[in-house]
Amino acid sequence: MNRLRVTPGPVLALSAVWLVTRALMSWLLTHDSSPLLGGGAVPREVWRLYFHWYGVLSHGAFPAHDSTWQYPPGAGVVLLAPGALPWLTYFQSFVALALAADALVAAALVRAGARPGGSLLGAALWTGGLPLLLHIPLARYDVQVTALAVAALLASGRSPRAGGVLAALGALVKVWPALVLLGTPRGDATRRAWGWAAAGGGLGLALLAVSFSRPLAFLREQGGRGVQIESLGGTALNLARHAGWPGRPRYQYGAIELVGPYVHAVATLSLGLTAAAFGLLVLWRLRARHWSPATPYDAALAAVLLFTVTSRVISPQYLIWLLGLAAVCLTSRHTSQRPVAVLLLAASALSSLAYPMLYREVVGGTWTGCLLMLARNALLAAAAVLSFVRLWRSARPPAGEQAPPTRLRPDSDRLPDPALSGL
Repeated sequence: MNRLRVTPGPVLALSAVWLVTRALMSWLLTHDSSPLLGGGAVPREVWRLYFHWYGVLSHGAFPAHDSTWQYPPGAGVVLLAPGALPWLTYFQSFVALALAADALVAAALVRAGARPGGSLLGAALWTGGLPLLLHIPLARYDVQVTALAVAALLASGRSPRAGGVLAALGALVKVWPALVLLGTPRGDATRRAWGWAAAGGGLGLALLAVSFSRPLAFLREQGGRGVQIESLGGTALNLARHAGWPGRPRYQYGAIELVGPYVHAVATLSLGLTAAAFGLLVLWRLRARHWSPATPYDAALAAVLLFTVTSRVISPQYLIWLLGLAAVCLTSRHTSQRPVAVLLLAASALSSLAYPMLYREVVGGTWTGCLLMLARNALLAAAAVLSFVRLWRSARPPAGEQAPPTRLRPDSDRLPDPALSGL
């Protein structure tokens, strides 16, 4: 059994930083009337929209005819969870649960980084990087989803079954955690992880279908979404406004989207790029010949990055996912994603400038707003390309060398060479 190698100094320092930064984030959440902090728009998502959904869900139904409901049925469980703390208001309970999930992620990263071959850089990135998004993480349920994805990745090395089930639970809440299984080592680990994910996901969906009416209603609203103003396509269209494009922003489907000529073409192009990204990931999976202990982590980050930058929607809270996955990568000294993590920290800081601080500039399509989004999205695009390139190179053995077979104890944190087993 691997022993944890923990020195109290760094852990105490991380704990202190976590307490101070989370206290500051909580303060911002309750004192954000300033226009620079969103003028109250950030917490409004919880006490108005989420609380409204809570009332509908409490009666055993999903908000099927609500255009803003675009989430898989597992999201209903997360939104009902604040009801478990009846001595608090819904808003207070939601924030408390978000902080608890945040603390669990930090603790899991510390534990993973303290193992032999590990690093506390992952815990440091999460602890210091999340506050770059200001108070947004506490007013969205993406921290809870990220916690499931982080747990799935960290568990999969020791128990592919547990990793598969946790990834499936995350996918039932927000689809993207299913991507964390992309990098599971070939052979028995993949069969167990993917098999248990299918079983766990199917069982969870069946339970939700029995407990609530119309669990798949979200698909109709999700399919109707257009091009959000903060996406790569939205940035291009916003810049086109300065060249005479007659489109305009409009609030629909719970976000500011652009409407006008060529929007449908841009949305179709985004879907095509997402399909191409999926093809690249499948090709990597088929061609990869060398697995390090960090390969499952690196593959998860690369996959979610590619799907994020090609999406029609890039909301500020998406950076929470990317920071969480980058933090998992940095728990291993074998990761290839350190430069990618730096780019994501910069992108997170720019995201806070775009929303909530200068969102009027972004929506108005001013040069300040356009250039800010161009810089943020350029960083995300560069991170996605760099992540995939480094993942591809790390999965190829050095020229002229054949990756040697590796036989390890079951409790080892290293992974067997997939070149010796089937897909």
